[in-house]
Amino acid sequence: MMKYLFFFFFLAIFLFSSCSSSKKLTPLKPPRTFDAPELVLDNSFSFINIPVTIQLKDIETFTNNALHGLVYEDNDLDEDNMKMKVWKEAPIKISFEKGKIKSIFALKAQIFYRIGTNKLGFDWFDTREFNMSGTVTLLSDVGLSNWNMNTKTTMQSLVWKEHPTMKIAGQDIRITHLITPAVGLFQKGIAASIDKAIGESLNFKPNVLDALETICKPIQMSEIYESWLRIVPVELYTTDALLNNEEVRFTMGMKCILETIVGEQPIPKFNRDQIILKPVTNIPNQVSTRIIAISSYEDASRWMTRNLENVEFGSGNKKVTIHKVEIWQNNKKLVLGLELAGSVKGTIYLSGYPQYNNTTQEVYFDQLEYALNTKSILAKTANWLASKTILLQLQESCRYSIKPNLDEGMENIKKYLNNYAPIPGVFVNGSLNIMEFQNIQLTNTAIVAFIKINGTLAIEINGLEKK
Repeated sequence: MMKYLFFFFFLAIFLFSSCSSSKKLTPLKPPRTFDAPELVLDNSFSFINIPVTIQLKDIETFTNNALHGLVYEDNDLDEDNMKMKVWKEAPIKISFEKGKIKSIFALKAQIFYRIGTNKLGFDWFDTREFNMSGTVTLLSDVGLSNWNMNTKTTMQSLVWKEHPTMKIAGQDIRITHLITPAVGLFQKGIAASIDKAIGESLNFKPNVLDALETICKPIQMSEIYESWLRIVPVELYTTDALLNNEEVRFTMGMKCILETIVGEQPIPKFNRDQIILKPVTNIPNQVSTRIIAISSYEDASRWMTRNLENVEFGSGNKKVTIHKVEIWQNNKKLVLGLELAGSVKGTIYLSGYPQYNNTTQEVYFDQLEYALNTKSILAKTANWLASKTILLQLQESCRYSIKPNLDEGMENIKKYLNNYAPIPGVFVNGSLNIMEFQNIQLTNTAIVAFIKINGTLAIEINGLEKK
């Protein structure tokens, strides 16, 4: 009987010893705070190129729509004994010739020519009507002024299909020869009509502003983390127009700020009534903005747990492993709750400032230290765990990569840089490269890393729709 009593006695001592070898820690958990400051961004200026293309066929269409029917009229018979009406008889054909717009169209003319005299008190007049048709050819220099494509047109040739005659003093005289003095006025009138038609038809301001208004609407980069990219225009520039075989091209440029915003959908900062177009000889094409890598505290906790799970920390025969990590914000610092097993059980709490390693693309923690209550508990129950050596081991291991977040941020932007068409006839293309880390800021729900990127961006406007 005594043998069994001794056996149970030693068993109880062994079990008690085993149970007490792992200390149970219950420090106070630092609370979550919701006092994160608003994100502060130091935005720099960017320049977005906006090549504008106007097809010659569009110019042809707009000009024909604006210039039809009666194109010239002179009803003053007394000034030069002639009055004239000219109609466009067929659609205008527009093409390119030696850097100018060439316009050709058929016309018909109704001409009244008066002959006679009122000398010596004797009045004798005879007015004849002639109907003629011909072809007029005009050349136009192209320029830009105050949101309009303007032209300076001169007549290259006027060829009549017939040469009617009338008898004067018993001789047949060609009427085409007699109307020569009036041709100068006729030429100026037709040229002015062409210039007016093109100028009034090809006002590209509504099209450009419609395109920019669409582009400047904030673009949601991440639905999960409510991140947005907003373009804020500052100034708009334009170069001279260049003409080739099929189109007129000129480049506009927008000086702007590209803003990264986290939170609710921001309002656009685009006022079409305040946009002023300035002529320049060249336009830089450089984009500087930021992408954001957002790690929610839940994601950061999961990644940190995966990195630290079952990793041993300690010295000698006193070791702990981490089974779970929980991260949150407390008074502008991050708190790491580490659930331990091994020589010590329970949860300890550390706090520190998140930093970023640009080479490894990892977030790590600087000045990591035990939360005040945790430190006092460890001093009483597991002083070895509170040592500087263990703390440095934890600080070295408490890190995680945000490369997936950066890749996601870049992919979200890239989909808007590959022939993205927000409205018909407008295409966005560009290329961006990660340059350098800017800073890390804390929100109430996430760790936000800002990475500066540089590159180029072009918004091409191809063709115009008549407004």
